[in-house]
Amino acid sequence: MIIDGKQAAADLRKTLAIEVAQLKKEKNITPGLTVVLVGEDPASQVYVRNKVKQTREVGMLSNEIKLSAETTQAQLLEQLERLNNDNFVHGILVQLPLPKHIDESVIIAAISPHKDVDGFHAMNSGRLLNGEKGALVPCTPQGCIILAKKHLGDDLSGQHAVVIGRSNIVGKPVALLLLQENCTVTIAHSRTKNLAEVCRQADILIAAVGRPNFVQASWVKSGATVIDVGINRIEDDNGKGKLVGDVDFTAVESVCGAITPVPGGVGPMTIACLLKNTIEAAKANT
Repeated sequence: MIIDGKQAAADLRKTLAIEVAQLKKEKNITPGLTVVLVGEDPASQVYVRNKVKQTREVGMLSNEIKLSAETTQAQLLEQLERLNNDNFVHGILVQLPLPKHIDESVIIAAISPHKDVDGFHAMNSGRLLNGEKGALVPCTPQGCIILAKKHLGDDLSGQHAVVIGRSNIVGKPVALLLLQENCTVTIAHSRTKNLAEVCRQADILIAAVGRPNFVQASWVKSGATVIDVGINRIEDDNGKGKLVGDVDFTAVESVCGAITPVPGGVGPMTIACLLKNTIEAAKANT
């Protein structure tokens, strides 16, 4: 089974559009997302354009703030302070990566945790760790759980999940979400011994390492559900660029029970979950 992230994201956006319409009608609230882009990184520009487009499609307010690559850290912090105090802005997203002269950790900490729709603020990370309701959870991990459930159903209890990667953006938070779903969770990483053997134990295998075609068919248990978070640009045999995941899709497809493609898998869900977080933030702070 190919797990269709585009369709899953479209289904979620339909649900969110209904929720936005209800908020407008019943409480006169229109959830608003502001995306801040510093510099002119081409990939970031594409991401931001897609976020703005989809935000508006579900009936939300969308604002894009473009700042030059020479913007100082102090100037960016001033901008964030203004957005933190703007009652019409329910979600704030600063597109990463930032120019090297700006400390990303300082910027993330400066965003109000109540408007931190990326879910990266230490307060939201701590609430997720404690299993508290109301935490704004990172979008890509949310999308991974939704896609796993597309194949396995809503109850993931007892599944052995192996997460390859321990980043604060994907690896750690998706492991915590899997624990909340009553999975048994193993986090594997670059220092893991016998990595292939560890991966073969997985009922759910989530790859988030940023290495093209890293996971091989011999690493995957027959019938496992494979969620590929990786987005890597490589050259094909003709010298043309193409996107591939962290999983060798062609080889693994014949072994696993279900797999997400790249592109068209986790990526579309990330933006849909960003919209979901913005709506949650609007409801929580009005």
